[in-house]
Amino acid sequence: MNSPYGLQVTESCLICKLRHAGFFCDLPKPSLEDLEKIKYASAYPQGAVLFVEGQAPRGIYIVCSGRVKLSTTSRDGKTLILRIAEAGEVLGLHATVSGKTYELTAESLQPCQLDFIRRDDFLKFLQNHGDACLRAAQHLSQNCQSAYEMIRSLGLSHSVSEKVARLLLEWASDGDTTKDGIRIKVSLTHEEIAQLIGTSRETVTRVLGEFREKNLAQLHGSTLLIRNKAGLEKLVGA
Repeated sequence: MNSPYGLQVTESCLICKLRHAGFFCDLPKPSLEDLEKIKYASAYPQGAVLFVEGQAPRGIYIVCSGRVKLSTTSRDGKTLILRIAEAGEVLGLHATVSGKTYELTAESLQPCQLDFIRRDDFLKFLQNHGDACLRAAQHLSQNCQSAYEMIRSLGLSHSVSEKVARLLLEWASDGDTTKDGIRIKVSLTHEEIAQLIGTSRETVTRVLGEFREKNLAQLHGSTLLIRNKAGLEKLVGA
């Protein structure tokens, strides 16, 4: 099914070409067939807010394609992006299972396809399918591990330069190696990068300028080129 956002929306998980390894995408066929009966496939434009921090849980979203940023905001309006969710991940799982409010705000970074499952339907699905229940526990564990890693990165980094270098090195694992260096597509603004590492936009712009002058890395538009990975690793003590 075509959507207004240039996406090829796949209604059925059973024939989906976007399926990813892990979690609910590769459940055994009987479980997947029951999941198919309770999900709703939809396309969302860039900047769509799926749910808001403090909102009562309506259910979960499965990211089929695209990327979604998960953020939290302090009382004084400061925003911190906790992570960027990729295709195959489940959003709102903790709140849906626990019955507590969504702890984060989820907003699409680009046009996305997401499958929505209402809370009551999802909880019944978990009760009836032990394999899906295990996948949910694994997903919650991974989210917890990601939170630990983020806290360690923010808490143990001695400078903003080190924080930015750590972030670029994380992205490098998904980049393409070229003769000029590692090339990565980045759909984040300087402001959003700042929100990922807990600093200001001006500071991120300054540090990226220093990296460019030192020929470590260069961000031009949405393309990041890491020219000297070893130099970035030296900054973080890797």
